[in-house]
Amino acid sequence: MRVVSGKLKGYRLKAVPGHTTRPTTDKVKEALFNMIGPYFAGGVGLDLFAGSGGLGIEALSRGLEKVIFVDLDPKAIKIINENIDACNLVQHVEVYRNEAKRALKAIKKREIQFDYIFLDPPYKKQQLVNLVEIIDHDHLLKDDGIIICEHDAEIKLPKNITKFDQIRYEEYGIVGLSIYTYKEKEEEEGRT
Repeated sequence: MRVVSGKLKGYRLKAVPGHTTRPTTDKVKEALFNMIGPYFAGGVGLDLFAGSGGLGIEALSRGLEKVIFVDLDPKAIKIINENIDACNLVQHVEVYRNEAKRALKAIKKREIQFDYIFLDPPYKKQQLVNLVEIIDHDHLLKDDGIIICEHDAEIKLPKNITKFDQIRYEEYGIVGLSIYTYKEKEEEEGRT
């Protein structure tokens, strides 16, 4: 596992030991960032089921200013911190050990909004629709922000979740990528 592109291209990242975390492959990571970027002129990201931190680190390498990493697994938190140290990104990150919904509540209290939110929960505990609903309800995404959902390709997420439209869907083997952004303002107001 490595950083695919940007200023940290080629950096090797440690994976979380064991079988509880499934890292995003380099091929899927490259495809994902080609869909949403591929590079950024600043911005803030949230890597909610961060695992080894690969998606958030990739986003920082490609130009995001800051990423908040959240994972519940203490082994994952240890590896995220090691990968961040190895990539010299400490000043651009916050790392928290927390359950996803509790982390979103804490973020709401801080009144943080994100340009990019990466959601890659364990496939067997798929909760993406509910998480996207919380993100909408708590206004955690900027108006022009993007939510990236990585999930089992057998799971088909809805085209619309609350105020979000699925603007892109791709499959890469067993992996599905669903990209959401806010619906166009004209649509919401009934003008098409």
